[in-house]
Amino acid sequence: MAGGKLSPRQKMINLMYLIFIAMLAMQMDKKVLSSFGFMKEKIEDANVASSTNIDNILTSLNTKASDQPDKFADLNTKAQEINKLSENLFIYMSALKDSILSDTDEEDKTNYEAMSGGDRLDEMFFKGEGLTDKGEEFVSNINTYRDQLLSILGANANPDLITNIKKRFNTDPEKATEDNPIEIPWIYSRYEGMPMITSIANITQIQGDVKNTEAEIYTNLLGGQLESEVSLTNYNGIVALDKTAYFSGEKVTGKVVLGRYDATLKPTKVILNGRDATSKVKDGQVLVDIPAGNVGSNNIKGTITFMQDGEAQDIPFESSYSVIAEPSEAVISADKMNVVYRGLDNPISISVPGVGDKDITPNVGNGNTLTKTGNGKYILNPGKGTEVKINVSAKLSSGKKINTPKVFRIKDIPAAAGTVRNDFGIVPMPKSSLSNVPIGAALPDFVFDLQLVVKGFTIKVPGQLAVKVSGDKLDARAKKALAKARRGDLVTIFDIQAFEKLKGTRIKKVLPVSISITN
Repeated sequence: MAGGKLSPRQKMINLMYLIFIAMLAMQMDKKVLSSFGFMKEKIEDANVASSTNIDNILTSLNTKASDQPDKFADLNTKAQEINKLSENLFIYMSALKDSILSDTDEEDKTNYEAMSGGDRLDEMFFKGEGLTDKGEEFVSNINTYRDQLLSILGANANPDLITNIKKRFNTDPEKATEDNPIEIPWIYSRYEGMPMITSIANITQIQGDVKNTEAEIYTNLLGGQLESEVSLTNYNGIVALDKTAYFSGEKVTGKVVLGRYDATLKPTKVILNGRDATSKVKDGQVLVDIPAGNVGSNNIKGTITFMQDGEAQDIPFESSYSVIAEPSEAVISADKMNVVYRGLDNPISISVPGVGDKDITPNVGNGNTLTKTGNGKYILNPGKGTEVKINVSAKLSSGKKINTPKVFRIKDIPAAAGTVRNDFGIVPMPKSSLSNVPIGAALPDFVFDLQLVVKGFTIKVPGQLAVKVSGDKLDARAKKALAKARRGDLVTIFDIQAFEKLKGTRIKKVLPVSISITN
């Protein structure tokens, strides 16, 4: 206000102006209190949904632990321990909120604008210069929950999961600053003198953190694919014979296994060619030891029975093999199918039953190279074109010579997929993690186990210009663009430049990978 002598009228105007400003401030405070109340309600709704999801996970895991204890019992025990810890802290926080509201009428418990006072919680937590027993208990319960979770998970747990737990349940004091030269204990900075609805919303958020953490732990322990891992529909019975062709009078030897080759899975019954073969199960595999049969095609079939959800589930298997007489031609097979790949060392096996390695001579056309690496083992490096023919000449024990051609298709290395932490497609991740994680490339389900290196890529953040990056990690420009990403944004990594590590062959096409920003 201006100095000097004022008229009575001007004084009245100034007073009314001050009253108006005060009324605006009071109205704004009430809206803030209501905002905290609405936030509390949303968290409570989310907690109900999370509880249902967690219950479903635990029920499914408990059933699987009963069906396959060797595979799921330890995991189920750990999950039960975590659930008990989480439930105890969640219930404690619920009781604490009830205690804070014990003097509040039922109809006033949703009148958030009236919950501006903090006396109730101050009396409960603070006394003099220290904390009450209730205040000490509050901090201790949070610390105990955090420390016991970390102990159960162990030192080899997912680093991002450990970071989230430490951050969510951190009770370290606020460090001293120029404005506040003394460290402020966590409970004082969060709760002392705060409006009642603010404290209740904060306690509800702790409950939300408990539910979110519990769900994240179960997802992490189960590899993020609980339904895929615990469902036996993803297993197929496979007959793995030592050979695919036999002479008359030989015994057929090999194994009948599940597609995952999981030694912890134990069938309750196995029927092989109409006979009970349960006693021949070892390490998740059914050992095959039956007469070869007559010359010609012979079948192996049956069922493997497992318990799933307390009920017997039959998994059928079937295969065939050939019983052959003395050979009259060479047998040529590509170790990696009847396709060879340009730019790679393709293992080739060449043999003739009953003929020694020294009596077998293979050759290929111009532009292709075939290098011997051992008895019957070769490396084929195809040149240009779409086919390569291997001609094999062999001298039989009778002195007869045979010549056998075999044609292989030549293909380029297929398209790779961009990866982040070995995941491809759409990968959920905090942007802080994406800043430091290397971008990779992989060939899912490719017959060769290739190591690919990334030497460049382009990153696109929604609302930002695309940034080209050299190397396999984000540079300063890319990190600057990433910093503007928001939760829920889909960041795309594309134009990935990948090379095969051993021979330096460039991968012609690499599919992009997307990152869904979680926080």
